[in-house]
Amino acid sequence: MLYAIVCEDVAGSLPLRQQARPAHLERLEQLQREGRLLLAGPFPAVDSEDPGPAGVTGSLIVAEFESLDAAQSWAEEDPYRKAGVYGQIVVKPFRKVFPQ
Repeated sequence: MLYAIVCEDVAGSLPLRQQARPAHLERLEQLQREGRLLLAGPFPAVDSEDPGPAGVTGSLIVAEFESLDAAQSWAEEDPYRKAGVYGQIVVKPFRKVFPQ
């Protein structure tokens, strides 16, 4: 089943995010190689493709996992979480309707 993982950054976490980014991307690339990643990306803090020093306020990941517990466990092991970037993570089952 698909799960939406919505993560909120703590204030001032841009330097931590930049440092942990390679390890975070590697985990997402692994999901992609396994054919389990539907989409992933950050929430810019300002209305811009490149928010610059404003940074981002969090991330959204939609991926396939065998269970809600597996999705939650995966999210808790994210390098951004371990680095202190994510203050809150919400994981919910997700059903893709569009695009078909």
